[in-house]
Amino acid sequence: MPESLVSFVIAIGIAGLMVVIFVKAASTAEGRPSLFNRWIKRPNTKILFVILLVGWVVVFGAALTLVPHEGASSPYGGLALIAMFTGFFIMMGFLWSVIGE
Repeated sequence: MPESLVSFVIAIGIAGLMVVIFVKAASTAEGRPSLFNRWIKRPNTKILFVILLVGWVVVFGAALTLVPHEGASSPYGGLALIAMFTGFFIMMGFLWSVIGE
């Protein structure tokens, strides 16, 4: 069993979630904005995503410096992949709340 099996499973789950979200977004017809769409454009949502972004930077910045990254079986790559996926979602949410439609 590799040491980064948990990270790999979490990364696969996040990638699957990304595919589901992309398919749902692509198949949505143009029409009245949904409740989620109206909620994400509120001014307080911008503050929420800024707090999430700062928290993401602090948590993964500390985690990636504490995890050993020597050898091929280290959990560093799996943790970095999880950080990349979660950072993508946080940044897309922040951009969506700031730019809007």
